This record gives sequence, structure tokens and C-alpha cells, in this order.
Amino acid sequence: MKRKSLLLGFVMVILFTNACGAGSGMSDSISQTLTPMSELVRETVTARAGEEGSNDSLATAIANATQKAEGIYATQTARAELNEPARLATATAIAPVVAELPRYGVDPASGYVAWIHPPATISLNGFNQTGYANDYPQVTAKDFVLAADITWNTRNSLSGCGFMFRSDGNTNNPSQYTIIITRVASGHMAFLAIAKGEVSNFREYFPKDKDRSFNWFNDSTNRLAIVVKGDLIDLYTNGVFIGQVNITEPPPDRVFQFPEVEIPPGTTPQQLEQYQQLIEQYDDGNRQIAAQLGDAQKNFTKNQPFFYDGLLGFLGLSQSGQMICTFDNAWLFITKP
Repeated sequence: MKRKSLLLGFVMVILFTNACGAGSGMSDSISQTLTPMSELVRETVTARAGEEGSNDSLATAIANATQKAEGIYATQTARAELNEPARLATATAIAPVVAELPRYGVDPASGYVAWIHPPATISLNGFNQTGYANDYPQVTAKDFVLAADITWNTRNSLSGCGFMFRSDGNTNNPSQYTIIITRVASGHMAFLAIAKGEVSNFREYFPKDKDRSFNWFNDSTNRLAIVVKGDLIDLYTNGVFIGQVNITEPPPDRVFQFPEVEIPPGTTPQQLEQYQQLIEQYDDGNRQIAAQLGDAQKNFTKNQPFFYDGLLGFLGLSQSGQMICTFDNAWLFITKP
């Protein structure tokens, strides 16, 4: 079944609120210090490269390169005081991160694991609500990779889950970037630049165009990852490259041609009901995206929304009703200048 559907935009001011205070979690050594590249991690990357049918063509090269980069994960003084069991536990924890980085074209020897986050949930109920979560709010980042499995349940398909980054932390008129994925139109991704509380840049993508595994139904899980370096932001869902944002480029001068909504065979009655709800939200989404784009076009030149460092974390946006965003298997990898 197919039906035309327009997309949403978020007419919003992102608030830096609802932070979950600093947590002890896996260990402070992961979140606050450089992380060593141990023999165990190198073996993990090499093993992944040798898997039959592996698509990680960079893994072998990275494994070889890191053999020559023994000191690149040299620790700070506090790290030197860790005992051997603690170091091994840390190496075990970061092994999946090191194995995943080549999927995004990132060399594990180019930086360090800043934190590995325990599961986090943002639950909102109401109109135009915003929620934020991060157990390590003291960690800021300029260039980095951020990834998480996102499971959503949203009453309104215009609501979404994602990341906030390079934020100045201003609670009234923030300046920051956001990447949000929503359920509308079989899956939608939006980049927004908020400058002094005003929407000042906007991009949109449709993950399903490239990532056929993207699942827009409630209670589904998609992995969102971003690679941020200088002016460029690379966007991925489920390991598939979706697009690239250049923060210095202005917003588009028109609304995109939106894809048709696809309902796969064998959908349940509950999923069909979600589809009908999406269609009913068509006009609302149309109005919002027009307003979003108009604001961005008007404010881009005035505000020059170019940010290069700041706070970051998980983000939930509720257009209306109840929504729950759950973030799991999440980590932050900071790349060195």
C-alpha cells in the first residue's frame, strides 16, 4: 500500500534541560580519560576483518596501523594508576566501538573513547516538549563520532529522537545542532541549527531511500550515528550512509519531493493504525516544514550558525502526546585535531 505524505518540521526552541547528572556507570576512567588501545582490542579488530563475508575493508589496515601506534592512546597520570584488571575491563568495553568505527570511515587510532553510556530513556508527554539525557554532561566535543541504538514509541509520528551537539548550554536561547529521526513518511531525518534560540539552518533526509532496513513503526529500533569533523557532519542509520551536512551551506530554497509511504506486506492491524495516524497528520506536517524552512532561510545569513565545540547528548522532541525514546549501546569517540 502506498500513499503520498509530506514531512514535518520542528518549530521549536531546543532547551538544554532534563540532564541526568554525572553517573559512575562503567567506570570514570572511560568517560574522563584517554582510553588505551590494548592487544585485546587489536585482536578484536583483526578478527572482525577476517570474518567470512566481512564488509569492513578498513579493519585490517586499521589493525596494522594501530600496531605502529602504540603510544597514541597514552594515558594521563590518573590512568597510570589503574590496575591490570581495570585496564583489561576497559579494553573489553571499547572493543565493540573499535570494531564499529571503520563502518563510518574512522580510524580507531585517530582518537579515543570518551564514554560508553548505559541505557538511557527520555519520556515526554505534552505539546512541544523537549528532553535531554547524558550521564556525562561534563564531556564536551568538537570533532567526534556518536552512535546509539534508538527505540521509539511516539503517539505522534512528528515526534522524534536523536542527538544534540556543539551546544553552548544556554537554557533560554541556545546555540547548537540537532539530528532527529522521526517515524513520519516511512522515516525522516532532520538537521537543524539553532542560533540564539532561532532556527537558522535546516536539512532533511529520508533514510529509507538508502537504508532499506530502516523501520519506522513504533517499538522498532534503528541505529543512528553521526561523524562530526570541522564543517562536515556525516549521517548514518543502521550502518548505511544517508547524507552529509556542510554547516556553512545555507538551507535549500524549496521543499523537497517527498517519498511515498510504503507499508510492507504482513503488517499488523496495529501498524496499519499507525499508518492511518500518519496520514491524518499530513497537513500539520506540511505547515510545519514550510515554517521551519522559512525561518531557516531568513535567519541563516543573520545568525551565521557555525559552531565548532560544545556540549552534547541524547535528545527527544514531542510534537504532542506521549513519546518514549530509549538509547542503548551508545558511545562517544572523540577524534584528535
